[in-house]
Amino acid sequence: MLIGLSIRDVVLIESLDLAIGPGLTALTGETGAGKSIILDALGLATGARADAGLVRRGAAGHASATAMFALAADHPAFAYLDDKGLDYGRDEDLVLRRQLSADGRSRAFVNDQATSVGVLKDLGALLLEVHGQHETVGLLDPRTHRTLLDAFGSVAVGAVASAWSGWRAAREKAAALRELSDRAAAETEELTLRLSELDRLDPREGEETALAEERALLGSAEKALADIEAARDALGGDALSGKLASAFRALERARERAAHAGAPADGLAMTRLAAACEAIDRALVEAQEATAAIDAAAESFEFEPDQLEKTEERLFALRGMARKLNVAPELLPSVRADFAAQLQAIETSGEALKAAEQEAADARDGYLFAAQALSAERRAAGDRLATAVMAELAPLKLEKARFRVAVEALDEDRAGPTGIDRVAFEISTNPGAPFGPMEAIASGGELARFALALKAALAGRGEGAQPLMIFDEVDQGVGGAVADAVGLRLKRLADGSQGNGAQVLVVTHSAQVAARADAHWRIAKSGDETSTRTRVEPLSPAERQEEIARMLSGAEVTEAARAAARALIG
Repeated sequence: MLIGLSIRDVVLIESLDLAIGPGLTALTGETGAGKSIILDALGLATGARADAGLVRRGAAGHASATAMFALAADHPAFAYLDDKGLDYGRDEDLVLRRQLSADGRSRAFVNDQATSVGVLKDLGALLLEVHGQHETVGLLDPRTHRTLLDAFGSVAVGAVASAWSGWRAAREKAAALRELSDRAAAETEELTLRLSELDRLDPREGEETALAEERALLGSAEKALADIEAARDALGGDALSGKLASAFRALERARERAAHAGAPADGLAMTRLAAACEAIDRALVEAQEATAAIDAAAESFEFEPDQLEKTEERLFALRGMARKLNVAPELLPSVRADFAAQLQAIETSGEALKAAEQEAADARDGYLFAAQALSAERRAAGDRLATAVMAELAPLKLEKARFRVAVEALDEDRAGPTGIDRVAFEISTNPGAPFGPMEAIASGGELARFALALKAALAGRGEGAQPLMIFDEVDQGVGGAVADAVGLRLKRLADGSQGNGAQVLVVTHSAQVAARADAHWRIAKSGDETSTRTRVEPLSPAERQEEIARMLSGAEVTEAARAAARALIG
């Protein structure tokens, strides 16, 4: 609900702050007093197109309009604010503000957060409807007709939406399998070749790492064996033992000859020869032990002569295949498994595709069945709505007009979760004339009254959150009983047949309409030869009676007019 409107330097209004209540509010005044300025300012705040002409002449700064709304916590405007990332409090008022400079540039704000004019316009579409001689937004937008009809007829689209989701999922599955089948021939040859290569290579989990470690070990072992061989060569091997044995035998012979000589010095010589023999004997034993130890050490490093070469060849083969397939060597076993799985999938894709296509066909049939049932419900609801609207037309001086709800089937490729229907409200204003869109056929005054008839027929039929409705001179060109019928329907809209009435603003020249209002504002001009201002005066009950009397009698208010005004107000 709109609860406040603040206007600064807009056309003839220098400063104005209005508090707006629920129900029906009438705006009256002499022609040219500036009633439309109020609507222009509200449009400015809610994203309507604006030009520099709205800035008051002589204004020191810019024109501005601020609209304040009190909304229910579940109002769709909050979901929109969430989507746009704008801060708000669900227990706070929603404040829309627009500033317009004399050069035509404007700035937009939501709860004092800078935003775009487009955001104000989108919020405005959620918060108000304008019905007038020159523009109609909201109710008569063909894009809203299907939703309005479904709400009127309590038509549930849940089953169709569910069937649509199932059909779409089945189509996507079949399309994916079809694509796989289409490229199966080319992929099969490539996958078969790659898989055969991997089968021949037979890569194993962790093999590349193990081979790299083995190659490093074998390389080190090969160098160690070379060093051991060098040590054996330096030791002399069997030649050293032979020389030591020959030396030992020679010394033994020397001992024997010394023993037969019998000289006095024989005791010392024999002792020394014995010591030399023992030393050589020990050296011979140790040389033999050293040679055996070297041979034992060499035996511990023994491996196949070509083992290092084989290890390197295997490692290079694994890494070469990995480069070819552009994967890490350790992933070769999993790639092999993937190729095998893909080939298996391709081999079985024919059966899977056939099953998926049958599933999609069944889902399509289920969707179309539900959608056609929904279409039948909509046609029945459309007939009821047309009957209700036709009942409203005659009292509004549109007795020759006809109204219908066209429910036409869409092509299957335009089907969706809400069904296969295009819904449009159409009218014919004269007998024998063809039906067509309301905004294209009706005149300005007729259009506003058609909107009023529609609203009257839809009132209390589950439309959800009611927006602010603005009717600009909906009573143009009518009077008497017709004007009273207009006022009655506006009052019904504001009151609501089931307690869910809307907030309605009406700009009117009709006393019968103004008399039905819950609140009454008088728009008037004041000023002198140098400046003119528009002022808005909320009227007391006595002032309201006098204003309605003026509307009935003209320039001079008579007692008869006052009596008639009292009768109208009731």
